Amino acid sequence: MTSFTTTHLPQDPTVVAPDGSNVRVLLGLKGGGMAHFELAAGTTARAVVHRTVEEIWYVLTGAGEMWRRQEAKEEIVRLVPGVCLTIPLGTEFQFRASPTESLSVVAITMPPWPGADEAICVTGPWTPSV
Repeated sequence: MTSFTTTHLPQDPTVVAPDGSNVRVLLGLKGGGMAHFELAAGTTARAVVHRTVEEIWYVLTGAGEMWRRQEAKEEIVRLVPGVCLTIPLGTEFQFRASPTESLSVVAITMPPWPGADEAICVTGPWTPSV
């Protein structure tokens, strides 16, 4: 049996994600992990696709946009507080913060994040700035 744990959001980023966003690692279990992602106002992350994980994102604060593509299906979604979205395995994605507001998101990664080589850079619709 896994012991239960409790944590608080770290004040400083734990790591920088392969897409360039600041990450504050929260908690994880055998089936998945949770983290807080932040992108500064006016910045655009690198476009990536994951090798083995899929994610569920929930926007806490700020504003921005998320581009996702699966083969012929492609869309851009406005990111505002309360928006929840999925990034299934094999989905290319890129996100950016609005010019005036930073973007703050919590995400669940299933299975847990295996390391930096999980993400493969791809070409997205926007020029990355991080």
